[in-house]
Amino acid sequence: MEIVLTRKVLSLSSETLYTMAKKSGKILIVDDNRGVLTALQLLLKPHFEVINVLSSPITLPTVLREETWQVVLLDMNFTSGINSGNEGLYWLHEIKKSCPQLPVVLFTAYADIDLAVRGIKEGATDFIVKPWDNRKLVETLTDAAEQAYKSASGRKPEAGKAGSNAMYWGESPAMQQLRTLVEKVATTDANILITGENGTGKEMLAREIHALSARHRQEMVSVDMGAVTESLFESELFGHMKGSFTDAHADRPGKFEAANRGTLFLDEIGNLPYHLQAKLLTVLQRRSVVRVGSNTPIPVDIRLICATNRNLQEMVERSEFREDLLYRINTIHLEIPSLRQRPEDILPLAERFIARFCKQYDKPPVQLTENAKERLKLHPWYGNIRELEHAIEKAVIICDGNLLQAELFQLTRRTEATEPQVSTLEEMEVKMIKKALDTCGGNLSAVASQLGITRQTLYNKMKKFGL
Repeated sequence: MEIVLTRKVLSLSSETLYTMAKKSGKILIVDDNRGVLTALQLLLKPHFEVINVLSSPITLPTVLREETWQVVLLDMNFTSGINSGNEGLYWLHEIKKSCPQLPVVLFTAYADIDLAVRGIKEGATDFIVKPWDNRKLVETLTDAAEQAYKSASGRKPEAGKAGSNAMYWGESPAMQQLRTLVEKVATTDANILITGENGTGKEMLAREIHALSARHRQEMVSVDMGAVTESLFESELFGHMKGSFTDAHADRPGKFEAANRGTLFLDEIGNLPYHLQAKLLTVLQRRSVVRVGSNTPIPVDIRLICATNRNLQEMVERSEFREDLLYRINTIHLEIPSLRQRPEDILPLAERFIARFCKQYDKPPVQLTENAKERLKLHPWYGNIRELEHAIEKAVIICDGNLLQAELFQLTRRTEATEPQVSTLEEMEVKMIKKALDTCGGNLSAVASQLGITRQTLYNKMKKFGL
């Protein structure tokens, strides 16, 4: 075992054993397999100033007291024949008792995602499965050490570096609770399902998760499942070979390959037709894709994040969404609260949008009047952050002075009338689609049939109107 693992590390290419600009401090590795310890020492030598290894966790408390560590890699099992992971969880708790801020990455030969999630909920930073991928292991450990260094020095992590487009967490208890959970699960490779009303910022949250993950150096590839036609589904996601169909003039990788070693974000996953869900499930299970026109599987290493504004559990009960696919994508469920549930964040968000649009449209700085603030706070914002953003943009554009008056915000409340007057063709379409959705219980095939349009046309209109 020792010889095989040592050769594995020594035979790595320079690309695989990439080096960082500086070493990441001290790492403590606890594993009862001496071959593993030897291999990890060779692999991690370019990345850490000090590497200490323990073949038993018995002396772990003493070692923790004697040195300051940046990260611990902790095996989950130490007793021969016992693979429950309970030993690892016990020692995780012991580490957190004495060093609450010390990152602990769990190490196991058993790819038990439930155990991974349990460990993360109980304080672990991440989870690595044996046999490990060298690059991923190095990235995970160095990132954990880097975050520990920044926390100790008072510097904030570099997540969300997109300036005004960065995730705004606000001050509401609901968002702070969500932020705590996100920071725990982002560093893992667990599949995540983000739910919430239209306009709440599901894709922005997905990008924040990607930025906090060990995959942040790679790309996050986004796919709007409602905009992908059924006929091009396999080609778009899995790729195609030259000549596989009329317009296939060259080999082309799909979105899965483009997201390899990064994050794949599938937006509006609830719009994926039932008969195509099985194909997506197969790829997720096999961790490989087969391009259209080929028989050769191509391995892919992606972290999957999905989003929807629909209730997938209810869709499962109506046989519109596969239960096995829901289990696969829903390892971690994150629900973004609506803007109505976080009213204390309305004005701070408005101020951010004002600053952005003043700069974008080359306008002098403007301020909200007290009446305008009151109007914004009282509006129900059924379109959530997106509706607020558009309202601010319009007000900034038409504002002539340095004050945003309440009159600049002509906001329509859905609750002002039981049957609002229809004044445009678009409003009529929206009303008809909503009525058909209610009548058909959300069955999109039945809705399309009732309205006399194709299912794809229905998807496009629902996306256009934010339904």
